[in-house]
Amino acid sequence: MALLCYNRGCGGRFDADKNSDDACQFHPGVPIFHDALKGWSCCKKRTTDFSEFLSIKGCTRGRHSNEKPQEPLQPEVTSEKGDVKQHSGKEIIYQGPKSAEALEKERPSSDEPQTKLQVKISSSLAQIMEKMEITEREKREKLESQAIVVGVKCKNTGCKTIYQSPETNAESCTYHPGVPVFHEGYKYWNCCCIKTTDFNAFLDQKGCTTGKHCWIPKQDKKKVACRHDWHQTGNQVVVTIYAKNASPEQSYVEANRTVLTCHIQFEGDKVFHKDIHLWGTYTHTPYLFNHKSNVEVTIESDFEDEEEDKKESEDKKEENQAGDGPPALEEPVAVPPEK
Repeated sequence: MALLCYNRGCGGRFDADKNSDDACQFHPGVPIFHDALKGWSCCKKRTTDFSEFLSIKGCTRGRHSNEKPQEPLQPEVTSEKGDVKQHSGKEIIYQGPKSAEALEKERPSSDEPQTKLQVKISSSLAQIMEKMEITEREKREKLESQAIVVGVKCKNTGCKTIYQSPETNAESCTYHPGVPVFHEGYKYWNCCCIKTTDFNAFLDQKGCTTGKHCWIPKQDKKKVACRHDWHQTGNQVVVTIYAKNASPEQSYVEANRTVLTCHIQFEGDKVFHKDIHLWGTYTHTPYLFNHKSNVEVTIESDFEDEEEDKKESEDKKEENQAGDGPPALEEPVAVPPEK
């Protein structure tokens, strides 16, 4: 009785009594389909035509077999999401990215205390600020000479000096250049951050900066909107606020690990104030850079540092496993020729 051969690439019928070691020409490998090419893993021939693929002659000779070849074992997916168990019994667990809910639980609170960022000023902005300060001082002195009367109180916050005579201008003014902050029952000035819960003690806080008295009411500030943007390069994130000629003394940015509080005063009386919530977190201290045409806040994270540390540790591990390398070859010793 003729039997059907199940060897891949054969498919013929054979007589079991006449079966020999080289009677069958077949493919011992498995079919491969990749990038429109079809072939067998046991030989190198590839084709794009399926009919031609089926007609590729076997690359190995052996005995005919009427037993169907076993299919490659596939991983068995369990009911638990992400858990894969192979037929061999070895369990492999694949862990996907963290969900938004998990990241939210691990995220630090936005109510953490904020610190004022270090300010760096470009040379072009420093020159402009110097010219603007001279112009503003001349304008103020002209107004003061026309409107100052005896008994006027200094308009600088925190200063209680009263104008008595022209000699009063020679006295030093001690005041707070910042703004008052009221947060969670605490009262303080953002320029010195001496916190208190008593309002009278807050009003009696001595100024942290010295300068000249101001007898003319300061011009009211206008809150305006500014175009702002951000970009990221590697582990560095730069937040840009497009405010021209921002005042380094009147502007500040405070930050904790998840929030930037930006207060930018520019072009005299314009003020931009905004809380920017960060998507991720950082551990390196950010800094503020004032340019002529914009303000940049630069933030650096530890992501790439961790990757570099990991790579360095792996390199060191490989070096330790390699030891001192192969022993150096001994230099050949010169042998005198035989006489």
